[in-house]
Order: sequence, then structure tokens, then C-alpha cells
Amino acid sequence: MIQLKSIHHIAVICSDYAVSKAFYTQVLGLTLQQEIYRAERNSYKADLALNGQYVLELFSFPRVPARPSYPEAAGLRHLAFAVEEVEKARQGLLDQGVAVQEIRVDEHTGKRFCFFADPDGLPLELYEV
Repeated sequence: MIQLKSIHHIAVICSDYAVSKAFYTQVLGLTLQQEIYRAERNSYKADLALNGQYVLELFSFPRVPARPSYPEAAGLRHLAFAVEEVEKARQGLLDQGVAVQEIRVDEHTGKRFCFFADPDGLPLELYEV
């Protein structure tokens, strides 16, 4: 058996690179560490960090297919971000025009959470820790 240390990063493919880059950096507050244009693929790749830790790769490709369903498509169901105060974080998203579902309580942990989506409909979650 291999011994994993941690999750290194998560990769997200977007349909409109400029819109998604603005969402993840300006709305969610991730910082751009590196941005590369790959001419042979007509594609951008951005390395984004959260609190100084590299966590997300944002890719653009021409003609990407839409997500087949929300959120129960095969593959990644959602990406969850830990927050100290879910109500405050939710309000911050609402203030920026992001549609956010109502806050719910995890029946197993008692923690509060809510869902929203990135510009391509990728399900994202705020989870109170």
C-alpha cells in the first residue's frame, strides 16, 4: 500500500477563463501564484493558493463540455472550503452577487454548511469548522 501525505491540489476546468479566474481570486480570495499560457493547447493554467498554500489549478480549454448534472454527476461531487463562521462567509458571497443556498446543519457532525457554485456550475461548499 502507498502512503499518501496530503492532497496536493485540485484541478478545475472552466469554460470562460477570465470569469472563473476573477471568481476564484476576487470573490473567493485565492491568490494567483503562477499563470501560464500553453499555445499548443490554446489553454491557460493558473496556480492558485489559499492562505499561501497552493491548492487549485484552473484550466481553460477550447470547447469544454458542460457538466452533465448538478451535483450528482460521476466524478467530483463538490469542493468544500473550511470557514470559521459560515453565516458571515455566506453573506460575503451574497454581497458579491453569488447565489448561495440556505445554511444547513450536518446531521452527523452538527456543523453548519451551505452550497453555492462557480461560474460553470461546479458545486462548492462552505463548511464551518
